[in-house]
Amino acid sequence: MSDQTSLAVGTLEGLINPWYESIENPKKAQSVVLQRLLIDYAKTKYGQDHAAENIDNLHEYRKKFPIATYDDYHPLIQRVMAGEEDLLLCEPPIGWAITRGTTQGVSKFIPMTPTDLRMRVSAGRAMLNYVAKSGKYDLFEGVNLNLNFPSKVGEIKVGDNELEYGYSSGIYTRYVSHMTPIRSLPDQDEIDALGGGKSTRDWNQRFELAYQRCKNQNVTLVGGVCPTSINFAQYLRQVHKCYPKDIWKPQIMTLGSVPGINTRYQPALQALYGNVTIREIYGATEGMFGQQMDEKRAWTPNYDLFLFEVSTSNGIKLLHELKPGESGGLIVSTPVLPRYRIGDQIIAIQPPYFRCIGRERWWTGLSYFWGELTTLNLGRL
Repeated sequence: MSDQTSLAVGTLEGLINPWYESIENPKKAQSVVLQRLLIDYAKTKYGQDHAAENIDNLHEYRKKFPIATYDDYHPLIQRVMAGEEDLLLCEPPIGWAITRGTTQGVSKFIPMTPTDLRMRVSAGRAMLNYVAKSGKYDLFEGVNLNLNFPSKVGEIKVGDNELEYGYSSGIYTRYVSHMTPIRSLPDQDEIDALGGGKSTRDWNQRFELAYQRCKNQNVTLVGGVCPTSINFAQYLRQVHKCYPKDIWKPQIMTLGSVPGINTRYQPALQALYGNVTIREIYGATEGMFGQQMDEKRAWTPNYDLFLFEVSTSNGIKLLHELKPGESGGLIVSTPVLPRYRIGDQIIAIQPPYFRCIGRERWWTGLSYFWGELTTLNLGRL
């Protein structure tokens, strides 16, 4: 076994074993996570106002801490930006993640702490788990085609300090690349240097950079935002008269940001990139919450990292308590945001598999079932 492979095996075990252990006993894992979070919340003014230090069970946690949306947290986040860091944070922030979408026309800003950032490395679990299960360690001999958003868009003043802010997909890639044994090209610094614009011209610059840096490389992994990977393939066809499958033979694509990656998007992805394995990741600006662990086309939660609740028609439940077919609005507790209603609608498939079917809207369930029916995927896992 080579040194690189030995390093890879150690990295695999360290990142995926806690995930698998939590899947085996989600009730225990969620209890441990709650206690860990409460210790950190007790160090913040918000946590102290809600008596975090006196809470020792889920019932009390729900009683003391209200469910809150970004709109509820926004005034508190503004106070953190003004320098009142310990209002929400148990340790100083090291950066900020911003959303690609908007809330009432304004990008959401989410502070990142060292603890929070370490948890974001779980973005690599889908790829590492694929390698562990398939034994295809030669994936690490290639490169990751990096089509992500910039990890640095600008700086904001937080109290007396200037801190960087950027898009979560770029931030994930920057730190996952440092913690996993595969190199990303273009380097995230190269992407950041092109600026944070979102116009067609800005993306064409990023796509051309990716093509030039990777055209002579062994691309074994494509990770990032699903629609961006399709847009890149369309760019190659328009500008260079080829498709990704004509240049590279990637083993796996780990993609997120939209529902239906394994159903509605799969035919287009495999037509553009070849007969590649597709693994869905489920995350947001606030954290990386789950990833697909096998051929079954749904993701499995990171029960060892976050506390997951769901607002259902039958009340608030823990995520793992949902019955197959039951759905509701996801509520996550992160190191920064207790009981945060993220705005996504989740459906339970069968333990331990779930899907995000869209934003919380009255028509989301209807749209999901119609999409599954028209693509002949209804009832298929």
